[in-house]
Amino acid sequence: MHIVIAEDEKVSGRRLKRMVGELLGEALEECVLTHSMEECLSYVSQHSIDLLLLDLNLNGKDGFTLLKELQEKKFQTIVVSANTDRAIEAFELGITDFIAKPYDTTRLAKALNRFSGRLNREQEAQTLVVKNCGERLFIPVSSIIYISGAKDYSELHCSKEPAYLYSKSLENLHQILPARFIRIHKSYIVDTTKIDRVRVYGGGRYRAHLCTGEELPISRAKYKQFFT
Repeated sequence: MHIVIAEDEKVSGRRLKRMVGELLGEALEECVLTHSMEECLSYVSQHSIDLLLLDLNLNGKDGFTLLKELQEKKFQTIVVSANTDRAIEAFELGITDFIAKPYDTTRLAKALNRFSGRLNREQEAQTLVVKNCGERLFIPVSSIIYISGAKDYSELHCSKEPAYLYSKSLENLHQILPARFIRIHKSYIVDTTKIDRVRVYGGGRYRAHLCTGEELPISRAKYKQFFT
């Protein structure tokens, strides 16, 4: 694996590089630490990489600008940032994961596992096959608005259609979906592009309002991770 870190704080960058090395071991071929947008842009433009670990504030410059400049290059991105209010925007740009600062080894390991799983797949799922009344239906992932858990199964909720029962749990299904699908609650995965707004109610209750008019609960932990 060839990984690049874009982090303007040198101490934080060295810590992240050390943690990546410890977690990936021999699987890591090279890990390059850059401290500015210009340095990172120059390096990635000239090399083939697998993963970019990106801070969103690079000496006052927006890290998303870097992604847009490099959109023709093929690599995955994990954002590592304190700017958690920009998580939805990040997922809309196709990132693999968003790690909120401060973070620990466990959280970084989870993100790297997600990256590794995608690296080993030829491509993300574009369709899901479900059985319905003796037939096999091919459901485009793009048509799925959200997915709810049903014990060891999942229910796929699409626009203007009944829910389809799918033979994988939420945990397993989440691993093969595009990055724009995030788990907002233990019982729900949602396509972030289908969220109109997030509503905050009293008593620490949060709900995602969808383009269909439906609302789904957001756990406190997921609200802090993705929406604050």
